[in-house]
Amino acid sequence: MKLKSVFWLLGITVFLGAVSPLSQAQTLAIEPYENRPVLENAIIEERLDTLLPGLMRESGIDMWLVIAREYNDDPVFMSLVPKPRFTARRTTILVFFDRGEQGVERLTVSRYPLGSLYQAAWEGGDLSAQWARLGEVVRERNPQRIAINTSDTWPVADGLSHSLHGKLMSAIGTEFGERVISSESLVVRWMETRLKSEVEVWQRAVGIARETIARAFSSEVITPGVTTLGDVSWFIRTRFEEEGLEPWFHPDVNRQWRGADFAQDAAFLGDGSPNSIIRRGDLLHTDVGLCYLSLCTDTQEMGYVLNLGEAEPPKGLSSAMALGNQWQDLLTHEFRVGRTGNEILAAAQRSIENEGIEHAIYTHPLGLFGHAPGPTIGMWDNQGPTPGRGDWPLHAMTGYAIEGNVTVRIPEWDGQRAQMKLEQSAFFDGSKVIYLAGRQKSLHLVRY
Repeated sequence: MKLKSVFWLLGITVFLGAVSPLSQAQTLAIEPYENRPVLENAIIEERLDTLLPGLMRESGIDMWLVIAREYNDDPVFMSLVPKPRFTARRTTILVFFDRGEQGVERLTVSRYPLGSLYQAAWEGGDLSAQWARLGEVVRERNPQRIAINTSDTWPVADGLSHSLHGKLMSAIGTEFGERVISSESLVVRWMETRLKSEVEVWQRAVGIARETIARAFSSEVITPGVTTLGDVSWFIRTRFEEEGLEPWFHPDVNRQWRGADFAQDAAFLGDGSPNSIIRRGDLLHTDVGLCYLSLCTDTQEMGYVLNLGEAEPPKGLSSAMALGNQWQDLLTHEFRVGRTGNEILAAAQRSIENEGIEHAIYTHPLGLFGHAPGPTIGMWDNQGPTPGRGDWPLHAMTGYAIEGNVTVRIPEWDGQRAQMKLEQSAFFDGSKVIYLAGRQKSLHLVRY
């Protein structure tokens, strides 16, 4: 199915760079299971046809081998094969070979076929014959650099098991074994890079997450003095499960309030006990992550439970939210193609500190995984450089969870410190950061 038809099915009407923030009343449609493989497979085919050849050449790789065993999948495997699929079958071997002007040849040396995306170089049930055939495929093509998924730095590029590595090296022999290199640069670029068609799907996923939070932080779900933090967390989780949306972690919900005796040196202020009862005057926070059509979101937003007689939150809390938005702007202003995550972190810290904002930055790549490969920009427990992953440079067409917090003294709380813990899913197009479904600029309010 052509991509135009695919996205007509999805019903996407938002455009890159012109996404409106969600209203609390907005409800976004979610595709039924039977439509999802068509959408995902169209994207996989486009990625294999248009993206993979350039990334292999950028990484200097002639041949890429991805080998997975049933129930012990390589982390990159599912991004390469058509849906519906839940695991590799038996031992599944994918071979990508760059033939130059003829394009990248895609082969499978496996017990079962993988449809039109891959040409079968062997099908059978004998494991010895399978490995022998893989050796033949390699020798026939005579690649100079054979990339395999092993890496000390990137877990997603370290999917080749010890036993499969041994079988591979035996199958290709010493001469070709000396040409084996790590695929880590290719894997990271493959996993972090998004197509425009993927960004359109991703907008819907982020919108669903934000819409769910808006419902959770409203009178639909919360009755002050009755509802617990665990109740709100399970409302979010249950909504995802009922809609067939895959959470990649259990939703976190916590609360701050005037007069609370939080440790002043705590990394995160608040009470996250599931049995803690939500009260009027509480400042609420949630952290939510879901995956939809293979793309993951990561969202943190804040809410406030109005006291009796209040029509709006205290001005100090609203000002803290505005300061959080300023923190986001100062951070994303430092995004430049070619800068490493550590360089972005250092530049942003200088700008934010010059504004006198107490803050922490722990922004990370986002995509096919919630904590995806790409440049790490600070960590909650390390506000200095991150060796390895923080040294990766920023590329265009990549996604990020713009994550961190600001800590502010609230006048209406007698100068007590409160944190605005914010995280929004965003996309970097090479020149600017675009929030995929808008971003929170005012507190969600629980009125009744």
